[in-house]
Amino acid sequence: MDRLPAPDLLDTGLLLHLVRRDALAQWALEGYGFLREVAQPLVSIVSIGEIQALALRLGWGHQRRRRLEELLERAIAVPLDFPGVIEAYARIDAHCRRLGTPIGENDTWIAATAHATGARLLTTDRDFEHLDPTFLRHEWIDPTQHR
Repeated sequence: MDRLPAPDLLDTGLLLHLVRRDALAQWALEGYGFLREVAQPLVSIVSIGEIQALALRLGWGHQRRRRLEELLERAIAVPLDFPGVIEAYARIDAHCRRLGTPIGENDTWIAATAHATGARLLTTDRDFEHLDPTFLRHEWIDPTQHR
């Protein structure tokens, strides 16, 4: 029996590009195909909070807010109480502090979500690199290459 591929977890920066429907979003959609029904992406509830706060701060209009809603409807939201997320958060935070490479709390939650779900983290943020492969698998998408 064939194994299904591991899901993708979209970070906040990638969500922002997808809402904007910019060149990076088009490239990511074509390259990863994560919004097809058979490959529903995961999104940490933390990313949802971050992008909704950003929408309020920037005063997004109805059309952009609707695009965000449609995008989130096609993804699976992973709550912080998903099995293993809290334990992974504690381990990742301790690991980063021990190495002297702490990351932001929200990024730690996102990394913990990737770890607990076994998802590959798709990110435009380089802060996750030192966690691969110990805690997660990630793919960095260079935003400067897709303008």
